[in-house]
Amino acid sequence: MSTIACASGKGGTGKTTVATNLARVLSKRGRVRLLDCDVEGPNDHLFLHIEGTTRRDVTVPLPEVDPEVCNGCGLCADACQFNAIALLGEAVLVFPELCHSCGLCTYICPTGAVTERPRTIGTITCGTADGLGFVGGSLNPGEPLAPPIIAAVKGNVQESGDTIIDAAPGTTCPTVEAVRGADYCLLVTEPTPFGLSDLEMAVGMCRRLEVPVGVLINRCDLGDDRVQVYCEEQDIPIVARFPFDLALARAYARGDLVVDKSPEWEQRFEALSETIRGYMEGGVAPCDNSSS
Repeated sequence: MSTIACASGKGGTGKTTVATNLARVLSKRGRVRLLDCDVEGPNDHLFLHIEGTTRRDVTVPLPEVDPEVCNGCGLCADACQFNAIALLGEAVLVFPELCHSCGLCTYICPTGAVTERPRTIGTITCGTADGLGFVGGSLNPGEPLAPPIIAAVKGNVQESGDTIIDAAPGTTCPTVEAVRGADYCLLVTEPTPFGLSDLEMAVGMCRRLEVPVGVLINRCDLGDDRVQVYCEEQDIPIVARFPFDLALARAYARGDLVVDKSPEWEQRFEALSETIRGYMEGGVAPCDNSSS
């Protein structure tokens, strides 16, 4: 069993394309589940023909104050680190959008006036797509906290077989929650100044999380060599170099998986999976998936 997170320091690098096609290739050899943890902009399902879907709500506890029991002491407001509770005169106001559901207000209330009720913040969807297991999360519009949805999606990591996690782009809390605990993180980047800048932050995040990391340079035949130089200086393996290819762009635009349409790209993703497996099992030298 292994869990591989696909992440990127910025959007538009091809992270979702890599995650979905890698999951498809692996599913042809064994049991695989794809988790879409980009819950603020989920789109893995657009490239899969998902069947047998089930949905369930994801809730978080929200404090509720009983004015008949509250003595107006203000301890709950003083204790809240997120300013989600305020005491105005004798009235206690709760601001749901600021609440982090930590439960401190309930714990500290001396009269038991503060209780909790479930509040729906999003949904998760489960299904299958041609033998590939799928679980995706979606945060409701206007909700600020993605990590509880991501945690609910990650509760479906397989006990056997492989799990591919498609994380949100960037290095903020949603990405941290998605990558945390993975066996390996594949960082998808592009050979541009912006790609390098955001890659550096993503590498720093993975190192803080103590998750082994490899880099895939997408559109490697465009841009410059600064990403490669950075990886060499930091001793970060470049596990694959993918060239710019109109066939891949056309497949993406149609909502197709390129490995289902192109034997050449299927071979590239097969090589990528073998290289990642080699690093996870013993640190083999990276294969070269460049266009040359």
